[in-house]
Parts: sequence; structure tokens; C-alpha cells
Amino acid sequence: MKPVQNIGELTTKLSQYVDDLESDVIPIKKASELFNGAGKIISAQKVRLEYFALRKEKPTIPFLAK
Repeated sequence: MKPVQNIGELTTKLSQYVDDLESDVIPIKKASELFNGAGKIISAQKVRLEYFALRKEKPTIPFLAK
């Protein structure tokens, strides 16, 4: 499986996981782990944004570009 490259891809994957969960394609435990991992990725990006904001910098973060 190819790693998620940007926030747009992550959103698309999470939407698919919701559909798969509702259709009983994936078990609740696996979906929970996937959503937990996604939350950690998003939290890490949030920390980066807060860090740059404190430094009054406006970085280009490719993961957040789409």
C-alpha cells in the first residue's frame, strides 16, 4: 500500500474507511486503528503549524498543500 502523500489523499482514504466500516468491509477494531493513526498524522501537522506560527514563519508544507 502506498503511503498517503497529502491531506487530500488522507481525507479520501478516511472517507473510504467510513464507507467500508458502514458496509462491514472492515472490522471496527481495524477502522479504529486506522482513524487513530490518521489522528496522529493530523496532530503532528498541527504541531508543525503552531511551531511556525510562533516563529512568525509561513512555511510550505507539502503534506498540507492539497
